[in-house]
Amino acid sequence: MNPADTDPGDGPGNPVVYELAADCTLSDISEGERYHAVVNGVVDYGVFVDLSDSVSGLVHESNLSTDYDVDDSLVVELLEVRENGDLSFTPVDVDVDDAETVAVAHEYEVAETGNLADQVGDTVHLEGEVVQIKQTGGPTIFHVSDPTGVVPCAAFEEAGVRAHPEIEIEDIVHLVGVVEEREGSLQVEVTSLTALEGDEKAVVSDRIETALDERAEPHETEPLIEWPALEQLFPDLREIAKQLRRTVLESRPIRVRHHADGDGMCASLPVELALKRFIEETHQAPEAKRHLFKRLPSKAPFYEMEDVTRDLNFALEDQARHGQKLPLLLMLDNGSTEEDVPAYANLAHYDIPILVVDHHHPDPEAVDPYIDGHVNPYLYDEDYRITTGMMCVELARMISPDITDELRHVPAVAGISDRSKADAMTDYVELAESEGYSEEFLTDMGEALDYGAFWLKYDPGRNLINDVLNVDCDDEERHRELVTFLSERAEADTEKQLDAAMPHVKHERLASEAHLYRVDVENHAYRFTYPPPGKTTGEIHDRKVKETGEPVITIGYGPDFAVLRSDGVRLDIPEMVTELNEEVVGGGVSGGGHLVVGSIKFVKGMREQVLDALVEKMADAELDEELQSTTVGHQQDD
Repeated sequence: MNPADTDPGDGPGNPVVYELAADCTLSDISEGERYHAVVNGVVDYGVFVDLSDSVSGLVHESNLSTDYDVDDSLVVELLEVRENGDLSFTPVDVDVDDAETVAVAHEYEVAETGNLADQVGDTVHLEGEVVQIKQTGGPTIFHVSDPTGVVPCAAFEEAGVRAHPEIEIEDIVHLVGVVEEREGSLQVEVTSLTALEGDEKAVVSDRIETALDERAEPHETEPLIEWPALEQLFPDLREIAKQLRRTVLESRPIRVRHHADGDGMCASLPVELALKRFIEETHQAPEAKRHLFKRLPSKAPFYEMEDVTRDLNFALEDQARHGQKLPLLLMLDNGSTEEDVPAYANLAHYDIPILVVDHHHPDPEAVDPYIDGHVNPYLYDEDYRITTGMMCVELARMISPDITDELRHVPAVAGISDRSKADAMTDYVELAESEGYSEEFLTDMGEALDYGAFWLKYDPGRNLINDVLNVDCDDEERHRELVTFLSERAEADTEKQLDAAMPHVKHERLASEAHLYRVDVENHAYRFTYPPPGKTTGEIHDRKVKETGEPVITIGYGPDFAVLRSDGVRLDIPEMVTELNEEVVGGGVSGGGHLVVGSIKFVKGMREQVLDALVEKMADAELDEELQSTTVGHQQDD
């Protein structure tokens, strides 16, 4: 309410003095009107007075007839609003007890954090949730979230001193400030910041909650190919997409852990691209992508205690250093098995939600108490042939559909990398071919991903892996040259490894008529180089499959591990692991995998007993023509 819009009722003995609410701005005052004021500073040339949190001005010493101290109250008249915005006041001799005090409430529209670009230089009102508080060497930065996005708001008390210490993360606040542009991004310079309480808080909270829930809804997308087996997973994938979009809107960091193989990278890179695009769309701070998303590979096909301990430590450090919330953990091509439970139990001590998208044989009764979302084809009576990369391309498109054209080739690479025997592979390869990728080149991409992942070890390989997969890559020629170089290096290193190992492969024919091949990859293959034991075993297996054209099982073993491959034989490796652990007392057997690929660990001194018992189970395994193929794929499983 502007005083100019009111009836002053100003007559003898009945002066009107306006008292501004704390959030009133320059638009709420008029020249010639009288206001309650408080002295905030005394200088040689006059006194500075405050009418509200953001309305201040000078009473020049030429207009003063008495001395004032800081915090003294007085009544002033607005003489002039100068072109530069400065205000000039003069004291008014009014008996406050006789005056009529009229409260002035600021009438305002709440601005939206995602629509501030056209309001640079303007004073705005924001209402939202404080999602991050970071103390710098200068101001305190409050990141405020509303349904349209997140904007950094700078409040200054004095250099390095926490402004508004009463405000905490998750507070619902009303903020007044000036929109400024800093190094190409928007920031609000705070003039007032107040935590809402009671009914005001409830109204704003409800409004934000409803709007956030609506904006978190994923986009409606059509599948890249027609495949009912995959499409039945879409409702659960949409729920994961909604949770991820909501997490971004709440400015909670997302940490992705994925298996360090071709399928794991085909799963994680599309989701990374989609989430970073959504972060850019919703966050004004240029560093938001770096703080809110991190992708890390896992060498083991489960979440190891080493990995979770490091992740948790970094999360707690980031919380302390950057004032962030603790992250959401997204497990990709990993996370469905009982072996993941110790790591999840560790995270359960903290507010860290967990989502899982995986295609390894799951142990839902073990993991579901710890996780907040779980998508796995086995939960729909499907199997490993629906790879995690295939699922995550659709997940990424639900989050940010504009990236679809960059992802059409990725499901084919995922399927080839992970030896999927799905009938839908024909459609995926044809889709990739329509984008200019031959099947041979898709195979080379899978090989290059495995080769790069091996040498990167625990590094996510940002940019390099993007260039190999041609996702968020800005140079098509470099992509193709890089794939050719890495795949040729991988082929050369593999040939060298097999030249050393093949003479030591032992063969026997099982009662089922399947061929069994065994090789000690610890003693008869090069160590600490490419290909590692899992890949070496897989390459030997592929050669024997092509050589025989019949059902084949291959075991590559070391002192305390064995890598398993099969073709045309239905090996329920998770079930075998359970039985071995019960039957071989003291063997300490653990591990898992799919029907045709897996790995196990055991106590070193019990190797012979474990392997002998394993072979007995393999001899009893059912032959299955549906699992038999002479097509050589590529997969690395350490």
